[in-house]
Amino acid sequence: MIETPQSFVTRQECEKVSYQNGFRRPLGETDGWQQYSSTTAQGSIWLAQETSGAWLLALDHAGVIAEIGIEVSNAAGPGLARFRFASLAKLYGVMPRIYELSASLPDAPLQEFLHRTKNLPTTTEAERLVVQRVGQNIFRERLIEYWRGRCPLTGIADKPILRASHIKPWRDCDNDSERLDVHNGLLLSALWDAAFDSGLVTFDQNGVPVFSKLLSNLAQAQLRFETPIKLNAKHQMFLGWHRNYVFKT
Repeated sequence: MIETPQSFVTRQECEKVSYQNGFRRPLGETDGWQQYSSTTAQGSIWLAQETSGAWLLALDHAGVIAEIGIEVSNAAGPGLARFRFASLAKLYGVMPRIYELSASLPDAPLQEFLHRTKNLPTTTEAERLVVQRVGQNIFRERLIEYWRGRCPLTGIADKPILRASHIKPWRDCDNDSERLDVHNGLLLSALWDAAFDSGLVTFDQNGVPVFSKLLSNLAQAQLRFETPIKLNAKHQMFLGWHRNYVFKT
């Protein structure tokens, strides 16, 4: 049973959880659920506490629900899905990822790009390059959030040597939606990025690197990795294009 209305202590804890994790716009309480949204991430979250002491989180962002990797609860409530946590600490543990996904999954980067470039001229080549640079910067920022600030192959987290690698290159994308889709990107360390961008390496359905015959044994030996990349169906769609049109067999 959900605590309705929320007690002062519960309401304060909900505010701390939401404010510390990017959801700083309170939208009120309904049936014991406090709703919050964000100026930098899409969708709303709802927080509630059961009289048993468990905490509940509700989400309405289908993309986040699909990728968060948490078992959905059968609890009734708002949003598209609800999740139950035995303790406040466990709720805190997932909230950073909720925000990262809400801020990076389509079409949040596209909407930010459209907002930031709506008044920029595109008459000349120089002006179009300025707009492109804005888009590429947004793509990098959101890709860093999506991949949690580290190369998924090597674990390297040094930002100066991480590259926002488009799977389907910017110039070949059909529209801005493809260009700014975080599923069309990998956050790779510089050496892996160079090999991937030049078509000397690609990835199979399981995220395992596939090396081109044009890549020397010495270069292959330097391209070390800890684990395969965890990919979903959207990544696979773009990687299929990369294998067909960029990878040099």
